[in-house]
Amino acid sequence: MSKETFVAFATQKGGIGKSTVTALAASYLHNVMGLNVAVVDCDAPQHSIHGLRERELKLIEESLYFKALACDHFRKIKKHAYPIVESDAVNALDDAEKLLANEEVKPDVVFFDMPGTLKANGVVKTLSQMDYIFAPVSADRFVVESTLQFATMFKDNLMTTGRAKTKAFHLFWTMVDGREKNGLYDLYEDVIAEMGLSVLSTRLPDSKKFRRDLSEERKSVFRSTIFPMDVSLLKGSGIREFSEEISRIIKPQ
Repeated sequence: MSKETFVAFATQKGGIGKSTVTALAASYLHNVMGLNVAVVDCDAPQHSIHGLRERELKLIEESLYFKALACDHFRKIKKHAYPIVESDAVNALDDAEKLLANEEVKPDVVFFDMPGTLKANGVVKTLSQMDYIFAPVSADRFVVESTLQFATMFKDNLMTTGRAKTKAFHLFWTMVDGREKNGLYDLYEDVIAEMGLSVLSTRLPDSKKFRRDLSEERKSVFRSTIFPMDVSLLKGSGIREFSEEISRIIKPQ
């Protein structure tokens, strides 16, 4: 395997924004923090991140405004949009190696957007080759139980035994309802800590802005694989803090 840092966003539960967080973190690290990023979208068959890129490219191609905006953005950051490879869990590692072999500018970080179940073929094998794994979890008893089962299984059966190259496995709270009391999360985190698992300090809110894609109807964008997040929308989203916390953990060389 290559020397780039491999990072996976993985969960056993769908519908809690795993692909969205992957795209947002990749965008912030690439466009704002100056890292070179690549994404392997192996969340088949939906391939949400790859599909988002395709829709954005079509909009840019059909709009002089977005075409000019893209040119200005690329001149400003002095690099292209990060590459996205459409794959699946079985072929993800091979496709990542092909990407790295063909890219003129080698990525510092390769993000893998994994399927929402460990039962899919190739998922466990691919996860075992990740340097870092981040698992989203929401304050729902079924989601917490499923995620803790997944994290404990991976840590005990793969990390502890040396079958995985993974350096660290972190959970993170997402879809946090501002009306919920912090005590609920603190209670969960006490249990998680007793299990020897780690939770990121950044909690991502449940916000409609996370679904705000590029469109002709509105010029400000939040979820994008090409453009940086609108500054006004970035405030209060937790994405800046989340991305910086991840960056400190993975420490790409």
